[in-house]
This record gives sequence, C-alpha cells and structure tokens, in this order.
Amino acid sequence: MKKLNFSRTLQLFLWFGVSALVPLKSLGHHSHANYLEGEWLNIEGTVSEIHWMNPHSWIYLDVVNSAGESKAWAIEGASITTLRRDGWTQESIQVGDELTMRCHPLKDGSRGCLLGYITLDDGSEKEFD
Repeated sequence: MKKLNFSRTLQLFLWFGVSALVPLKSLGHHSHANYLEGEWLNIEGTVSEIHWMNPHSWIYLDVVNSAGESKAWAIEGASITTLRRDGWTQESIQVGDELTMRCHPLKDGSRGCLLGYITLDDGSEKEFD
C-alpha cells in the first residue's frame, strides 16, 4: 500500500481552493448593484468627455436641470469590445454632441447612470450596454 504524502495533498487542496475563489472575485467586479436596474431615467445633454476604455466606457454629459443649471453626469457604458461588436466606434460620439439617453440611475441619487440606450437622430434607440 502506497503511503499518502500529506504535505503534497494539502498543497493540491489549497491550490484548488484558491483557484476556485478567483472567478468569484471577477464576477463581483461586474455587479451593477449600485444601480436601480428596474428603473429607467431619460436624460439629455452635451457630451463634455468620453472615455473609450476597458472594462467600461464612460460618457460625461452636461445636463441642464429644472433650475437652468448645468450639472455633470457620469454615464457608465459597456467595454470597447462590446461597443465595437454593436457597431459603435470612437467616432460615433464626440465631445460637443447633444445626446438623449435612457439609463439606470444610481441608487444613492447622485448624478450617474448605467447606460442602456442612446436615441439616434432618426428617433430610434441603439443599445450602448
């Protein structure tokens, strides 16, 4: 009968245990728990910045509120890979563009959204998520 190498068995057990936890951490990154995903907010404004980057793109929009004040909003979008697959390019949206969008607001009520759709010039909506 072969003798069990306890040290080697423990090493393998720990290695498998740690490797099983790695995907859990990456899944946590993609949580949108800070957004009200069951609610939609319609906003329109002028693009002040746009960041085409991974893992998420960002559009900064100057939105005029009911008091006539311009306030900056941070709008989170999909990754570059997802956007390209859906037909968006870095030339699709530029600083100075006027945008109308539908997005999921932040739970804390601050000026931010998880972008869902952008209204195109013809009135149709195109997914940006």
